[in-house]
Amino acid sequence: MPDDPVLTERRDGVLLVTLNRPDARNAVNTALAEGIAAALDDLDADAHLTVGVLTGAGKGFSAGMDLKAFVAGERPWVGDRGFAGIVQRSARKPLIAAVEGFAMAGGLEIALACDLVVASREARLGIPEVKRSLVAAAGALRRLPQRLPLNVAMEMALSGDPISAERAHALGLVNRVTDPGRAVDAALELAAAIARNGPLALDATKEILLRQADWTEAEFWREQGEIVAPVMSSEDAREGATAFSEKRDPVWKGR
Repeated sequence: MPDDPVLTERRDGVLLVTLNRPDARNAVNTALAEGIAAALDDLDADAHLTVGVLTGAGKGFSAGMDLKAFVAGERPWVGDRGFAGIVQRSARKPLIAAVEGFAMAGGLEIALACDLVVASREARLGIPEVKRSLVAAAGALRRLPQRLPLNVAMEMALSGDPISAERAHALGLVNRVTDPGRAVDAALELAAAIARNGPLALDATKEILLRQADWTEAEFWREQGEIVAPVMSSEDAREGATAFSEKRDPVWKGR
């Protein structure tokens, strides 16, 4: 339904997920959080889906938590996925945020819970919580220092002032910058490029990248070996090598 808080659309192995509360700047209430969580469940459970793209309807991505709903008693957390149904446990499969206009407060934290970010050059990204004597407690204080120089993350968090998508791109926070109105198209193009790859290899690669940060050198090789072994011996791995030698596109079966 068009008035559902979250809309989904399948496009050739890609799940497009749209936050659909444009009149409320896609602010997160319980219904929107539950909709995001359900969409991520669908993405991970459907063998025909390889990548997700998360975007917002209207003029921006998301302004964060719906404070009116919060004051009224709503709590936009969903199980072990946390705030907005995503920040503590995102999708197992690759997920791309497509940002137009703004991603502010919890809205930026939703984008940071994705693996890649595509943004319009006019977009603004920020965590202004301190301006209201609040704390950006939905992942920004962990993820921003992982993706930005500490002094930049510190300035964003302590001043509450946003940065432009172009500066975020120069600093490595945003993967691709587009003309206004083109973020979703560019994110879908990137998603299509990812979706052409082997799904088992994608899952294993993302898992290693996300888990390896606190591994020692010895742990890295041991843990990576355990994750990679079933992929390297899979039917898809043989198909990938065969397709390469036969100069054709591979046909993945996810096994």
